[in-house]
Amino acid sequence: MATERLSMRQTREILRQKWRLGRTHREVAQSLRISTGAVGTTVLRARAAGLDWAQVDALSDDVLHARVYGPPTPPTRHRAVPDCAYLHAERRRPGVTLELLHLEYLEQHPDGYRYTQFCEVYRRWLRRRGLSMRQVHRAGAKLFVDYAGKKPTIVDATTGEVLAVELFVAALGASNYTYAEATRTQQVPDWVASHQRAFQFFGGVTEAIVPDQLKSGVVVPCRYEPGVQRTYDAFAQHYGTVILPARPAKPRDKAKIEVAVQIVERWILARLRHETFFSLVALNARIAELLADLNARPMRLYRASRRELFERLDQPALRPLPAEAFVYSDWKIGARVNIDYHIELHGHYYSVP
Repeated sequence: MATERLSMRQTREILRQKWRLGRTHREVAQSLRISTGAVGTTVLRARAAGLDWAQVDALSDDVLHARVYGPPTPPTRHRAVPDCAYLHAERRRPGVTLELLHLEYLEQHPDGYRYTQFCEVYRRWLRRRGLSMRQVHRAGAKLFVDYAGKKPTIVDATTGEVLAVELFVAALGASNYTYAEATRTQQVPDWVASHQRAFQFFGGVTEAIVPDQLKSGVVVPCRYEPGVQRTYDAFAQHYGTVILPARPAKPRDKAKIEVAVQIVERWILARLRHETFFSLVALNARIAELLADLNARPMRLYRASRRELFERLDQPALRPLPAEAFVYSDWKIGARVNIDYHIELHGHYYSVP
């Protein structure tokens, strides 16, 4: 037991037993259930303070304790704990660093944590939530896109046949603001059109698009130099963005969209299980209603909704939409010019110079 942690009564009793009763250190320690070292240190401190038993007997407990051990230690001030949810959201703004956030924190709390401890508090907060500091998405930087594994259905009003359709999902990196729609297929025309409608929904364009390496977007899957589908690449150039396909077998490259797909399946697709739709238009109208509810739902981690974060982070950082919409085109490789200076495409003939 450390001497500094002895009570005032024990300090007086140690000196009484030593100086009045002449007991040994061991006997005093056994009597008070403390260590012999604590007894010896108390006696040495009292002698160094110039005390004898007559003086000790005349002093109050508070004064005696102060003479032996010095004045009491002032209570430790509790420093203001950084708002880590706010820090995590602000780091998504362009140019915002932890160093800048620490300076702003000190402006409000001059006696707060220094930079090293400030960062450690934030890292501990991230670890408790299973987040990785590498995945800090800058506002307006990336749009993550993919198709859901589970599919919605529509009913053919003529035949009564139930048709499975695709569910396209797009999510912004910084705010998690989500877009979803149903399409007939995953073919290139539907794939590109879904991107176009997603950018219209967001009201702007991100610096990059991160798709999985599905065939509609990537014709040559590769870890390092994937071959982007020609029309998809032309679409990206038209919108002033770039395609950055996720690497194969690297789920962290597209963790944002995997989570978004899971959330859309739970909060949109699952809520449609008892509803019947006879057209894509009707299905997408209902998806739009549920999507608005999803984006308005508060997220516990960020204490804000996706829409609130979008308006605060991504929306101001998005690039403007192009003045003209992208015109989809098909490419036919190896078309031959006939003797009548025409080429054939889908049963139609076009003249060439």
